[in-house]
Amino acid sequence: MKINQNTVLKGKRVALVPYTSAHVPRYHDWMKSEELQRLTASEPLSLEQEYEMQCSWREDGDKCTFIILDAEKWSSQKATEEDCMVGDVNLFLTNSEDPTVGEIEIMIAEPSCRGRGFGKEATLIMMFYGITHLGLTTFEAKIKLENETSIGMFKKIHFKEVGVNSTFQEMTLKLIMDEQEKQWLLEQTNGVIETKYSAMKLHHNCDT
Repeated sequence: MKINQNTVLKGKRVALVPYTSAHVPRYHDWMKSEELQRLTASEPLSLEQEYEMQCSWREDGDKCTFIILDAEKWSSQKATEEDCMVGDVNLFLTNSEDPTVGEIEIMIAEPSCRGRGFGKEATLIMMFYGITHLGLTTFEAKIKLENETSIGMFKKIHFKEVGVNSTFQEMTLKLIMDEQEKQWLLEQTNGVIETKYSAMKLHHNCDT
């Protein structure tokens, strides 16, 4: 999705930046992990396939992707953007009958960054972006049953379990953004700063 290609969303712990080709090598290294492949139901890709995937997601009007950075590390300007990467967060607008529904997916790939509130803040910021820029009013999440940490995190931010798929061993959770939930979300994200993205030097034709 191109709508967010020039957008940075910065919170207290994390900053969300567009997924560009410059992020692909680190992302590719992450996805060599069998654990992450299993939890995200992903197949291992070659580096070139990963570049192609990044291009296709950028062009796809139904997929909005941000890379999650460690905001403190990134602000220090002593580390490269690639060094600050901790995961990614996505919104999939796959309900053709209702464009106000978005499926949200969060991955904290760096083990040292788990359990530090990065995932929760990134999810809340992505939901804020979804309601303010994409017109979303309902969020869904599909999470592997073994991923109890992620299920617990979504329940803490008011998602409710609506079903379990035994075939895929995953739980579906949902949050409908009524006025009360919307107000709560805006309070949780009231310190988020939106700025223009100044990208790293890009090295793949997709981003030119």
